[in-house]
Amino acid sequence: MNFNESIEKRRTFGIISHPDAGKTTLTEKLLLFGGAIQSAGAVKNNKIKKTATSDFMEIEKQRGISVATSVMAFGYKNKQINILDTPGHKDFAEDTFRTLTAVDSVILVIDVASGVESQTEKLMEVCRMRKTPVIIFINKMDRDGKESFDLLDELEHSLTIKVRPLTWPIGMGDRFQGVYNIYQKGLNLFSANKTKIAEDVYAVEDINDKELDEIIGEEPAEELREELEMVEGVYDAFDREAYLAGEVAPVFFGSAVNNFGVKELLDTFCEISPSPRGRITDLRPIDPYESKFSGFVFKIHANLDPKHRDRIAFLRVVSGTFERNKFYQHIRLNKKMKFPNPTSFMAQDKSVIEQAYPGDVIGLYDTGNFKIGDTLTEGEKMMFKGIPSFSPEIFQELENLDPMKSKQLDKGVRQLIDEGVAQLFIQQPGNRKIVGTVGQLQFEVINYRLINEYGAKCRFVPRNYFKACWITTDNEAQLETFKKAKHNLLATDKDDNLVFLAETTFLLTMAEQDYPDITFHKTSEFMLDK
Repeated sequence: MNFNESIEKRRTFGIISHPDAGKTTLTEKLLLFGGAIQSAGAVKNNKIKKTATSDFMEIEKQRGISVATSVMAFGYKNKQINILDTPGHKDFAEDTFRTLTAVDSVILVIDVASGVESQTEKLMEVCRMRKTPVIIFINKMDRDGKESFDLLDELEHSLTIKVRPLTWPIGMGDRFQGVYNIYQKGLNLFSANKTKIAEDVYAVEDINDKELDEIIGEEPAEELREELEMVEGVYDAFDREAYLAGEVAPVFFGSAVNNFGVKELLDTFCEISPSPRGRITDLRPIDPYESKFSGFVFKIHANLDPKHRDRIAFLRVVSGTFERNKFYQHIRLNKKMKFPNPTSFMAQDKSVIEQAYPGDVIGLYDTGNFKIGDTLTEGEKMMFKGIPSFSPEIFQELENLDPMKSKQLDKGVRQLIDEGVAQLFIQQPGNRKIVGTVGQLQFEVINYRLINEYGAKCRFVPRNYFKACWITTDNEAQLETFKKAKHNLLATDKDDNLVFLAETTFLLTMAEQDYPDITFHKTSEFMLDK
């Protein structure tokens, strides 16, 4: 297989949703249909009875939620599928936003009963900004929920995108019998089977054929015909180019936990979704078909394997071929590095690879050289743009409860901060550690991991800060005056950049007025230019 064919067969996408919509279950079922796993653990009532393949952190197993992005790869119908399963919980939205920079398309999971929720709208906003193609999977059709046409209207209105059903449900809740595949003109009926694939597939070229009445019953068949006629009358014919441009979202219906409608989704996804796309750098756009390798780090995770204190940087290959043991230029550090054990992923299972192509996500063992947003190339000095950084909303001070474990605590918190889980601000005197996050749950995760992975006993104490602002200026005299006046509200971040911890909106506004030559950055984006 040549280089171009290797790129064209790859499909790299993220699965996103509001919490509890069934995202991790859908991921698991895609792996099941792809033959990557033999049976699936059922997820019931938000409690993981048998741990889902993509939730590998201990706290995820206990809480039944995804709080880290997992990467899974498998082959299906001559395609190389790379799934990035993202955190559903809103407190970990920034990890999801960063992951969206590494994918070429997205599957958005919607709960038929809940419909569009606030987190869903935020995620779609990021997809619209990037013109990322989106497929919508309406899940839990085996339960009672909103009427299909009402839900489609809600999707168009709330997510500001046109929709086009490519499958259609036969009934709902207790009456749910399966889905009709509009795109490929087939009727798929499945018995409720949560662990294995059960296929009862009927080719129905003509929905007016009386055979349909015999298969699903006269009344459901008539209802299906009427609804399909409405679909064809209300919605434009499916246009793949409009989908690839992010203008229209194909819609599929099903029940992931019962394997309803998942195969239709996967088959159509393989046919219509985009092959790897290029990315923008500070110098020029990069095309995936360029011969020279380039890629960027969008996630860092420590202790992926609790038995080994490893730290892995997740790198998206953008162009060329990544090769094991070849030297590449780390742009920010301006040094050459080679990687003897690059890995591909199947959740927490890793295997060493010899090479990787555009669209692939690989793991690079890291001893502290990488930060989120770092670029690797074959020598060209450029940085990929658009890896988002976020200003914290909640601040708590980290207190050490065991002075004998100070080194472990310091190492642990810095490694977790490098993963992008939170931001760290050091205040003097006393080397006080202030941790900032966008959600309360992150503190629980950090505390749990510090205790269980690093043996560091600690606790978090709330601090009343409104906003962390990175400050820059060319007026050194004004900066010195500011530092003397606000010394008790100043800190440095993990990279020693000066940060102002504003206590209220009013005090921040006053500081901006009193020190006009100082710029108060509301996010740390400006550091990407350093």
